[in-house]
Amino acid sequence: MATLVDSASKIDASAFSRLTTPATGPTRAAAVLILLGDGPNGPDVLLLRRSATLGSHPDQVAFPGGAADPTDDGPVGTALREAREETGVLPEGVRPVLVLPELHVPVSRFLVTPVLAHWHEPCPVEPVDLAETAAVARVPIAHLADPANRFLVSHPSGYVGPAFSAPGMLVWGFTAGLLNGLIALGGWERPWDGTDVRDLDLALRAT
Repeated sequence: MATLVDSASKIDASAFSRLTTPATGPTRAAAVLILLGDGPNGPDVLLLRRSATLGSHPDQVAFPGGAADPTDDGPVGTALREAREETGVLPEGVRPVLVLPELHVPVSRFLVTPVLAHWHEPCPVEPVDLAETAAVARVPIAHLADPANRFLVSHPSGYVGPAFSAPGMLVWGFTAGLLNGLIALGGWERPWDGTDVRDLDLALRAT
C-alpha cells in the first residue's frame, strides 16, 4: 500500500481523465471510501452491489459512498458515514490515508471525492439496508489484477471502459475506472489484453 499512497499523493484528476469531464451547471458533493484491508489472500478492497430498485446507478458495483450531508466532517466524514450506513464498517477501525482529487460524474451530476483508507481493524460487513445495498464483498486485489478477470466493456451509447470480473459481480464504469488507475499506481498491474472488448449487457448477464 505504501507504493500506492506515494504514487497517488503526486497525482491530480488528470490521472483519471477518462473518468471525469468538466462540471457545468449544478453539481452535488459526494465521497466514496476506497477501503483496503489485509485479507487472507493479500490486500483486498471493499465493494458493494447497489440495490436494483435505486434511482441512481441501480444494481451497479461500487465503493461505499454517497452524497455529502451538511453535518459531515468533509469528504472523509461523508465516506465513513456512508460506509457504516451501507455495509456496517466501524469508523474506528478505519485509518484514512489520502484524499484524492474530486471527479465529476456527469450521469448523476456528483462531484465525487475518493478517500483512500486502510482497514487496520476489520469487522464483519453485510448489507445494512437491502433497499440500498444488495451485497457486500471483500475482493482481493490479486483477483482484480489477474489478466483473466480484466477486459473492456462497450455500450451502444459509445461508452468503452475497463471492467473486472469478480465472484457474482461485474465491476465497470466509475468504480472500475478508479480501480484501474489505483492498481497501476499501487504496482499491482499485470499485462492484460486491452483488445478484449465485450458487450456490457452480455457481460452483465454472464455474472
